[in-house]
Amino acid sequence: MFRLLPSAIIATALVAAPAQAQDRPADQRQRLLELAYALGESHALRQACEGEGDQFWRARMMRLVQVERPGTTLETQLRERFNAGFVALRGQYPACDEATHKAEAQAARRGQALALKLSQSTIQVRREPPAPDSVAEGETAR
Repeated sequence: MFRLLPSAIIATALVAAPAQAQDRPADQRQRLLELAYALGESHALRQACEGEGDQFWRARMMRLVQVERPGTTLETQLRERFNAGFVALRGQYPACDEATHKAEAQAARRGQALALKLSQSTIQVRREPPAPDSVAEGETAR
């Protein structure tokens, strides 16, 4: 359950993302870094249960970088935060047990909250002002 929901939220954040991460305000760039850390934690925890060949969260991180198109500095920071999150929990949870599943749920909730905040702030940016070529009328059409 906790593995599917964060993926959906992260996908929402990625779809609604602006053209480049450096276009985001500083607080959103900070959230991106926190999300990268949570993805790294999730990667470590999932690998503890699914094996080292599992690349589910690493693939999501690579997609985040691809969609956000950060500049060199921000991309390096995102990768460093992902790796720091991975290392932090890899040592604490080397095997799959109840504690690992609880930590995985916590990382999922944190990642979900961050992705939701990013997607909400991005959606607000895209709605103001409406596109000049929009033929839709009213809020329900958007």
